[in-house]
Order: sequence, then C-alpha cells, then structure tokens
Amino acid sequence: MPSSPLILISKTMIFPDQKSNLEDLKLSVSDLPMLSCHYIQKGCLFTRPSIPINSLISLLKQSLSKTLSFFPPLAGRFYTDTNGYIYISCNDAGVEFHHAKCDTKFIRDVIGPVHVPELVKEFFTFDKTVSYQGHYKPIMAVQFTELADGVFIGCSVNHAVTDGTSFWNFFNTFAEICRKVSNNNNQSVEKISRRPDFSRESVLISSAVLRVPEGGPKVTFNESEPLRERIFSFSREAIMELKAKVNNKNDAFQLTAGDFNFNAFEIMGKQSNDKYLPGIFENFFKCAAVSTTPEISSFQSLSALLWRAVTRARKIPATKTTTFRMAVNCRHRLNPKMDPLYFGNAIQSIPTYASAGDVTSRDIRWCAEQLNESVKAHDDETIRRFIRNWEKDPRCFPLGNFDGASMTMGSSPRFPMYDNDFGWGRPLAVRSGGANKFDGKISAFPGREGNGSVDLEVVLAPETMAGIESDHEFMQYVTV
Repeated sequence: MPSSPLILISKTMIFPDQKSNLEDLKLSVSDLPMLSCHYIQKGCLFTRPSIPINSLISLLKQSLSKTLSFFPPLAGRFYTDTNGYIYISCNDAGVEFHHAKCDTKFIRDVIGPVHVPELVKEFFTFDKTVSYQGHYKPIMAVQFTELADGVFIGCSVNHAVTDGTSFWNFFNTFAEICRKVSNNNNQSVEKISRRPDFSRESVLISSAVLRVPEGGPKVTFNESEPLRERIFSFSREAIMELKAKVNNKNDAFQLTAGDFNFNAFEIMGKQSNDKYLPGIFENFFKCAAVSTTPEISSFQSLSALLWRAVTRARKIPATKTTTFRMAVNCRHRLNPKMDPLYFGNAIQSIPTYASAGDVTSRDIRWCAEQLNESVKAHDDETIRRFIRNWEKDPRCFPLGNFDGASMTMGSSPRFPMYDNDFGWGRPLAVRSGGANKFDGKISAFPGREGNGSVDLEVVLAPETMAGIESDHEFMQYVTV
C-alpha cells in the first residue's frame, strides 16, 4: 500500500470554554440503533486563507472551544448504568483536534478526478471507529488539513449522538463562532443563530433496553469490499426537466371528445383569448384541479432515476425484490412536533420494495410513485409503530446491502452544508470520509450553486458503477 502524503503535525484535546451544567442525556430509540455505525465523517474544502496557518489553527481551536459550550454532549462520553441504559455524560471531557499537512496535493487533486480519490479519507480522524466506542473515546474529533493551495476541515462525530440535522447545526455554528471570534478579537460569544434543543421528553425516549454483546456491537457490512465512489452533479435545470417528465400525467391532460383531441394547456391558452370556447371545458378543468394524482418531488424523481439505473447495472433477476431505503426526519412528522433544532437522532429508515422487473420495465413515474407513497405514509402513527416494534426487539440498525439488491439514501440536499463560512468564504466542495460506506450507499448533498441543484455521492461495486456511468437514461441528466 503506498505511503500517505499526509503528515500529522499535532494532536490536541479541546475543552469547552465554559463548564457544562447540562444533565446526562439518555440515548433514544433513534440513537441506540446507531451504536453499531461508524462515526459520521463530513467536511468542507476551502481555498487557502491569507491568515498565517499558526494564527488560523489558534483561531479554530478557540472557536471550537466556544462552540462546545453550546453543544456540551459533543465534549462528553457515554456510560451505561446498572439497568443497561446508555447516557451521554456532559462531563467536559473534551474533543480531539488534529492538525495535518498534505502540501504535495492541490485542490484539483481532491475535486478533479472522476471518482473520489482515496486521499479524501485521510482528511478525517477516527476512521472506522464504531459509535459504541464513545464510552471511552471522544465523541467528536476535528481535523484541519493543509493542502498546497487549500484547506480541509473535517469533523468525525459519533452517530449515536447526532444525525445529519444536528451535525450540520454544529458545523454551521462552529463556522459562525469562528467568524465572530475573528471579527471581535476573541471576545466572548453570547448568542448563536440556532441554539440546539437538548430536551428528552418525546416519544423517542423509551424504557426499552438495548442489550449489546461483550466488547460492543460491530458494523453489519463488509468494511473491506472493493468500491467506487463518485459525485454525480445535477443542475436545477436538469432536475426540473426530470421532475416534469416524472409528473407528465399531471402536466398535460389529454381530452378526447368525438373527433377532437385537445391538449389541456393549449385549451387554457385558447380559453383566455377565445370567448366563444364552449363552457363545457370549465367542468373538465375543475376535475383536473382536484386530481388525486400525487405530485412527485424533485428528490423523489432523482431517487427513482438512480434506483432504475443501479438495478439495471446490477443485472438482478426480474423476480428478485429490490429495496430503496430513505432516511426521513421525524421532527416535523410527530404530533406534537419536535423542535426543529432537537439535538440527537430523530430519523427513521423507510424501505420501499419492488421487484427488479417492475423497477426496470415500468416507467420512471411508477418507481417515483412507490417512493412517494412510502414517504407520505410515514406519519405520526407510523413513526410510533416503528418505535413500538423496535421496543419489542431492541437492536442495532442493520446497515448494508445484504442481498445485493439494496440501496440506502442518507443525508439531504436541504442541509446547509455550503453555509459554513469560517471567515474566508464559502466551501468549494463538501466531502465525506470512509465511514458507513458499502455497495449501494448514497448521500445527497446540495449543489454548490444552490437554487435546487443536487450532488449525489454514490458508492457502488466497481462493475455497477461502470454500468450506471454508461446508462443513458441516468447520465443524460448529469452535469458534466
């Protein structure tokens, strides 16, 4: 294996600048299944700031210390009580800060290759660390990596402590405080834009006990299987075109009456200019307006596109069942709703099943409708049913592609990843480490240009990746 071009310069413990008075936080039914997952590894690539590196390192450490005072669980540790319940002790035990240097590599080496290079994995610490190890390892670590013409700030955070919503709220706040500290000459930071909610009063807090094996749970997928990883970018225009195609049955109603065949949009145009158009069409438009055909979202359209391409590339037998899993945020789906800034995991994984034959032979609209129905059905009662079922059989989440026909979509293009301005501009790119990656793992990021653009980080077996890269239906929407 080639030697790493990255050199570790220093490793420091960072502690909150104010003592925590937050009580111990019990892990919820959404937190506990994540104990067998790797730490989340996400970070941002930036141009190299003009400030001297030593001053920049000092600024980041000071800012991280202040940020931890607003996020005490991240500086804590797990403990298990005599009843088997697992808690976060907000004991100010601290987080790790690593300073690394990779001055033989450039920004182009990170974002230029078609496939994500192995180099990116080295921008994160706690590689392949399982979240249960938060009992004796820091719950978070930050790595600052110098490149020849850029810098990368990568965070590794225990997945049993945060989901994507909580992770990016921390990252955004870290950047916000860094800007404030830089502008205010290290004066105290009294307020932040989005203060996290640490309440533990929802239905997610349960009396069920997760029994873990001796030594703690292990990941449920093969960590050493050969994989290819690529960022596929979709412009707003391409996504709108795809969405219009998927929603075609909604967009143009065909009306046949005797020898006439009218396009509904043509009729609307004429109706506004032709006072003699028969009034019979008014009833048609009233019916069309209350059509029960569901509107398919942009993201569901994109997910259906990928589901079809991957299923084709895997050459799965037509009768075999395929699974497309989507992680959904439960905060706004519960009744009563949770605080949008609830800190912790508040996600559930929704599976959609369909035979490989249906996925590949039916149209994309049909595939998107299956995903749409699964998401729409995941309401308060469904969330509570998931919880009741888990309480009957507490277990860690089985992450992976066990049957060769599964896909798992995580993260979200709604997360404010490009809002992380530490004081020298927005990120050039967002990347993740090697954590929780297996054949069929997909992560959705917002595109850097915003306006509804989306980047899909796709991880597949090499032959499957080659298959979707030559799939016309899929690649016609990808931005080159």
